[in-house]
Amino acid sequence: MFTGLIEEVGVLRRMQRRGEAMILTIAASKVLEDVKLGDSIAVNGVCLTVVSADGGTFAADVMPETYRHTNLQELKPGEAVNLERAMLAGGRYGGHIVQGHVDGTAVIASRRKDANAVVFTAKPHRRELLRHVVPQGSITLDGISLTVVSVDGSAGALTVSIIPHTLRETALQAKQPGDTINVECDILGKYVDHLLSQRQAQAAPAGRGGGLTEAALREYGF
Repeated sequence: MFTGLIEEVGVLRRMQRRGEAMILTIAASKVLEDVKLGDSIAVNGVCLTVVSADGGTFAADVMPETYRHTNLQELKPGEAVNLERAMLAGGRYGGHIVQGHVDGTAVIASRRKDANAVVFTAKPHRRELLRHVVPQGSITLDGISLTVVSVDGSAGALTVSIIPHTLRETALQAKQPGDTINVECDILGKYVDHLLSQRQAQAAPAGRGGGLTEAALREYGF
């Protein structure tokens, strides 16, 4: 489990590909201070397992399922990546609950200045991800815990506003329109949607579909 607060920007040193399987070797310092084999480190928001480490790098396996559904396949040696170690039980949740289980990817549609902030508009490749995105709710983009500014269902897009500190301390500063980012929606919304959809589907008469609807929310007290 993670919080979406990036600890360090690492650099991809080497990528070994075997079909849709990869081994990534990443240069870092802070996240390696107490690293052990088997530890979890989120790389661009993807929870990976440390399989080897030395004084300045660590390696992690990427399986085909992760390769297909994240932007790790697009990384190139020398590219910056966001890094975060798994949350300590006694730590502070400065961001929100992040699993490191990416729901899909999105393409950055635009980037613009707004006073001291930078506003990013992103379009998920799977538009259905937007059902779990709520204005002023939490979302994780490339491992960064962010607050959603708006959701435009007709355009299939969401916007987030980035403060200078976040932009300066993460790999997001180099991202431009056309680049791909990893998206993890808020776990609470995903579970509520899934559970209500299952219950309604079981209770629905034959021939009627389930799903999260206004009527279903009202029935369960929302």
